Amino acid sequence: MLEQYFEAKKRLYPQSIKGRIRSLKWYLNAIFLSIYLFTPFLRYDRGGVATDQSVLIDLPNSKLYFFFVEIWPQEVYFLMGILLLAAVILFFVTSLFGRIWCGYACFQTVWTDIFIALEKVFQGDRNQRILLDRKNNFEKFYKKSLTHISWIAVSLITGFGFVCYFNDAYILSKNILNLQASLTQLGWILGIAFMTYLMAGFAREHVCTFMCPYARFQSAMFDNNTLIISYDEKRGEPRQKAPKDGDFSGRGHCIDCKQCVVVCPVGIDIRDGLQMECIACGLCVDACDSIMDKFNLPKGLVRYDTLANLENPNKKNKFNILRPRTFFYAAIIIASCAVMLNSLIFKSPIEVNIIADRNPIYVRMSDGSIRNGYTLRIVNKTYSDKYFKLQSNNFKQGLIKSQNNDLNNLHVMAEKVASFKIFFKLTPDLLNKITEDRILIDFDLIDKNTGEVEKISTVFIKD
Repeated sequence: MLEQYFEAKKRLYPQSIKGRIRSLKWYLNAIFLSIYLFTPFLRYDRGGVATDQSVLIDLPNSKLYFFFVEIWPQEVYFLMGILLLAAVILFFVTSLFGRIWCGYACFQTVWTDIFIALEKVFQGDRNQRILLDRKNNFEKFYKKSLTHISWIAVSLITGFGFVCYFNDAYILSKNILNLQASLTQLGWILGIAFMTYLMAGFAREHVCTFMCPYARFQSAMFDNNTLIISYDEKRGEPRQKAPKDGDFSGRGHCIDCKQCVVVCPVGIDIRDGLQMECIACGLCVDACDSIMDKFNLPKGLVRYDTLANLENPNKKNKFNILRPRTFFYAAIIIASCAVMLNSLIFKSPIEVNIIADRNPIYVRMSDGSIRNGYTLRIVNKTYSDKYFKLQSNNFKQGLIKSQNNDLNNLHVMAEKVASFKIFFKLTPDLLNKITEDRILIDFDLIDKNTGEVEKISTVFIKD
């Protein structure tokens, strides 16, 4: 029914190409994949009983480890800061270099590159794949089977690499080899493997065009000085078939060979101008440069350039990284990094807070004194047990008691959170000296191991 209104998108068969940009992409793919797969196997000695895995998301204990950084649930604001900083860096890079994240570093791009390369290994290049899909014989069956087996293998490795970030990588590897991995671990490995197989094997350019929101708003960060994939229309038009005598006088350099189209992983024609689907991968640049070489023409008919330089070619309009926007973004990024790094390095290994009871708010004793109840919560982020002493700072004559604990010897185990029920009481003679209904009580929590003092305050209600 809907076929009369919509045309089904035809399957793309990207052609392989050789060139400096294609080589750069392979080098970057190898680097990114190595980082992804081998980072969990790196060790970092934290001492004590803490894990020595360099990067680990420890869900059972609600902690995140990243080399010297350890983030607890109470410090989730650090994660928010990191995500916001990453977003600002992405916007900064996009404003300068266009969608190079999409073209060179995005997970979808990297894994799709690998899957297309495996297709070429078993099925041949673009023309061979097109012809193979038209057949219906044993050759197609076994070539397709080998392709999908290789895809599944890469997908399973991807799933395994992902789960390693949530488990000790060496122990997980050993358990899988010994067929002792848990159902949860196997479920996540298979789930991530399935999504990788689906997205990189079948969805491909549809993810970039229809699913990724970045394509919809990235143009808002572009200006006339942003480095983008461009077709030099002044030099290329009018396009005609290649001259037999090799004379390009009085005509454009574009021979309408469509090489820039067949190598494009999202299937667009860059000669139609910058489009939302373009991921700035640069493969069309390599394709066009290879054609220019054959006809001894200058390279760069399709190239990375700015709109300003395309419209008015001169030295002033060429890409320049040193412009006001650069300094504006750089100042924000440097300031944010400095604040976050300072907070991470100098954050206290002990976190303390005290919460007043709400029911009842206070209790009047038989001798006329008033008692308030509190819950003292101590987070010990170190790798050794701690012992603390609690005392009042500004009301030393006030009486502090604890329920089932010695206030001179509060024990908090390593990497644990402990809560203590305490009571603070003011006698009638002290109450008579206080005119306010609410006063501020200052406490000192003294670390008996180091002598360091954590100061905390709370409200005492007398009426």
